[in-house]
Amino acid sequence: MQLPVVYQKAKEQVFKIWKTLQPLLTVHVGLASSAKAIIILEQCGKNKGYQEMDACGFHPEGDCCMLDGPEKIESTINMKTLWKNISVEGIDIIFSRDAGRYICDYTYYTSLYYGNGRAAFIHVPPLSKLVTVDLLGKALQTIILEMLKQCGEERE
Repeated sequence: MQLPVVYQKAKEQVFKIWKTLQPLLTVHVGLASSAKAIIILEQCGKNKGYQEMDACGFHPEGDCCMLDGPEKIESTINMKTLWKNISVEGIDIIFSRDAGRYICDYTYYTSLYYGNGRAAFIHVPPLSKLVTVDLLGKALQTIILEMLKQCGEERE
C-alpha cells in the first residue's frame, strides 16, 4: 500500500492497516533520496519535532504524532541484530536510531504506537545503475525474511 506524503492521511492509513488487517508485523519502506547504495534499518520512531510541512502544507498539531504518546517507541524487531547478521552483495546496510522527523518517521512512530512495537521501517536508496529493482527486491526479501524469523522466535 502506498501512503501519501501527508501526515494526517498517512496516520489514517496506518490506523486502518492495524485495525482491519491486524498483521503480525508491518514493514514500511521509505525513500532516502540522499542515500546512494545504502539501506537503512530504523530501530525506533520519535513522537516530537515534526515541523516540516507535508505535501498539503500542513504539519501535525503540537509538532507530534500522538499528543499522549511516549517520546519514542522501539520496534520489537532488533534492527542491530538484523544489521549484524545479514548482508546483500552490491548494497550496504546500516543501522539507525533516527528516521528523520518527516513523513517516514511519523508513519513509523504511528505504526509502532498502533501495533504495540510490531512494526519496522527500512529506508531505501533511489533506483540507479548501482541499485536496480532486482537488487533492491532481493535485499528487501532477505531483510524481511530475517524480521519474520525474529517474530517467530518472539512468539515461541
